[in-house]
Amino acid sequence: MRGCVGGGSNFAGQCFPFVKDKLDGQDIDIIATEPTACPTLTRAPFRYDFGDTAELTPLLKMYTLGHSFVPPPIHAGGLRYHGDAPLLCLLVNQGVIEARAFHQNEVFEAAITFTRTEGSLPAPETAHCVKGAIDEALKCKETGEEKCIVIAYSGHGFFDLAAYDAYLTGDLVDYEYPEAKIQEALASLPDIE
Repeated sequence: MRGCVGGGSNFAGQCFPFVKDKLDGQDIDIIATEPTACPTLTRAPFRYDFGDTAELTPLLKMYTLGHSFVPPPIHAGGLRYHGDAPLLCLLVNQGVIEARAFHQNEVFEAAITFTRTEGSLPAPETAHCVKGAIDEALKCKETGEEKCIVIAYSGHGFFDLAAYDAYLTGDLVDYEYPEAKIQEALASLPDIE
C-alpha cells in the first residue's frame, strides 16, 4: 500500500484498516510517501510539539519539523505540514509503517507515466504515492515477484496544470530541505520527553 502524507488523514483512511492485518502477521508493506522538501516522517524527530503555529493546540507526540517551520513553495502544497498525525507517527516509529521521500521531478515523471498508462492526471500530492508504486512495480519486474500494489489516489491534477507545465518545460526545481533549517525550527520545541 502506498499513500501520500501531508498531515496523515488521507493516508490513514486508506491504510489504517490494514494495520491490524499486518500486526497479525500478514505480509503487507504500508508505505507513507512525502516530498524531500518537507521530510516530516523521514528526517524529523519524534517529539512533542504544537499542532499549529499559534501554539493553541495541546502538545502532541509526532514527527515534527517544528511548529515554526515555514515550508518551501513546492508544487505539492498539501504535503507541507510541519507535523503528522500522532497515530501515524507512532506506527512509523514502531516500524509498522515505512516512510519514503521523493524529489519533485521524479514525482512528476511518475505522474506523467501514470497519466499515459491510466488516463488520469494525479494531483502532485497523489503523484508521490504513484512514484512509490511505480518503483515497487519495477522492482517486482526485475525479481519476477508478483504483488498487489494499492495506492491511495487522493485527487486529480486539473488544478495543478501550471505545475505540470513547469515540469514539462524543465522549470521545476528539486528541493531538499536543509538540515540547518530543520534544526532552526526545532529550537522552539517544548523540552518534553
